[in-house]
Amino acid sequence: MADFDVIVIGGGPGGYVAAIRCAQLGLKTACIDDRVDEKGEPSLGGVCLNVGCIPSKALLDTTHHYHCAQHEFAGHGISIKGLEIDIATMMARKNKVVKTLTDGIAMLFVKHKVTWLKGRGELVGENRVRVSLHNNNESKEYETNSIIVATGSSPVMPDAIPDDEKIVDSTDALAFESVPKRLAVIGGGVIGLELGSVWTRLGAKTSIIVRGDTFLKNVDQQVANVVQQDLKKQGMDILLGAKLVSVKPGKKSVTIIYATDDGETKLIVDKVLVATGRTPNTGGIGADVVGLILDARGFVEVDAECRSNLPNVFAIGDVVRGPMLAHKASEEGVAVAERIAGQQPKVNYAVIPSVVYTWPELAWVGLTAEQLQSAGTPFKSGVFPFAASGRAHASGDTRGMVKILSDASTDQILGVHIYGPNASELISEAVVAMEYFASAEDLARTVHAHPTLSEAVHEAALAVDGRSLHS
Repeated sequence: MADFDVIVIGGGPGGYVAAIRCAQLGLKTACIDDRVDEKGEPSLGGVCLNVGCIPSKALLDTTHHYHCAQHEFAGHGISIKGLEIDIATMMARKNKVVKTLTDGIAMLFVKHKVTWLKGRGELVGENRVRVSLHNNNESKEYETNSIIVATGSSPVMPDAIPDDEKIVDSTDALAFESVPKRLAVIGGGVIGLELGSVWTRLGAKTSIIVRGDTFLKNVDQQVANVVQQDLKKQGMDILLGAKLVSVKPGKKSVTIIYATDDGETKLIVDKVLVATGRTPNTGGIGADVVGLILDARGFVEVDAECRSNLPNVFAIGDVVRGPMLAHKASEEGVAVAERIAGQQPKVNYAVIPSVVYTWPELAWVGLTAEQLQSAGTPFKSGVFPFAASGRAHASGDTRGMVKILSDASTDQILGVHIYGPNASELISEAVVAMEYFASAEDLARTVHAHPTLSEAVHEAALAVDGRSLHS
């Protein structure tokens, strides 16, 4: 008889959610996780809660308040003298937020009777897992009917980058003890822009080194161009088409040489954040032992239902194809749990939203104008600027726009792109609309409260048909 119905390897947003859903469905469930916090204590939540999504948003929130107090409060009639930022207090708040949420997951495991196995898990058979227990040399094996691999991902540190305390990954950039005067960010993706924003707001002179010639190439370029211009105004020097030649650490600084079409340029900085992507954590999980197939980049090969080549082994989140997003991992975890329980759920990958938590925020779902043009799909476009929004003016932040793309024949919404205040919240309306195959006309006919930022979505839908009322 099996020890468990399901064993989940990994306690991040894919793994812990999968474990909870399995337990809700009456399956005897264990979750193996070996992550520890800064004090060496076991800590659930994976990268997202411990050194990713949550701590970065805590720092982004704090620094946004500080930036507003510096540059925007005076316009509201609020005068502050002697404004200072206490980095230690900021970090303590971040850590408290993380601790509250990770402890909350442990409480949820108790509530749902999920067994938390504190250690490192590896496959030793199609239905067998070995756990190397935390803080000792013991290990134990467990039989299970199903296994879910949810081991997440880690930052990529290219071989050409030297090992030096002044050269850090995203985890270290969440814990600087002081504000670097000069910061270089290698990579112009979500992580680089968010952490670059944190330290730029606090006074760092920040350079974003982007190898490609296109800024945010996966984003609708009309919107991306506005984001790029805005970030430059905020103090980020965005260097496109910049190919690294060398990175040489000295005693107190790092010298970077990069090349563009105009030749080579020297950049001297105090800290370097390497944000060039992430790689799946599939090494050491026993894939070679049990014959679990990985692709050339180390991702577990799965079908549309997240099944691997082994009948009882599933994989979800960052270790499989698709965007490395916490909410994508969670939805896959729920779906796999329900499949194991005999249900037939589906994850609609076409309507998974993406967000960049700069300020203003950038969020999108579906296709871009460039993708539609490349595919030869006739489409209509409607754009509404927040500069024409009453609520945006009342709050004092009128930057950005909402852009809606719909099929030229059916009017079905194909993509929605938002750059503006609270875009991360506003995008959910678009996700729901697209999940139910709504048309731009459907949004245009939906009453939105006034005055709200969501009216910009309504107006953009009207603009698709050339009848926006306020622009």
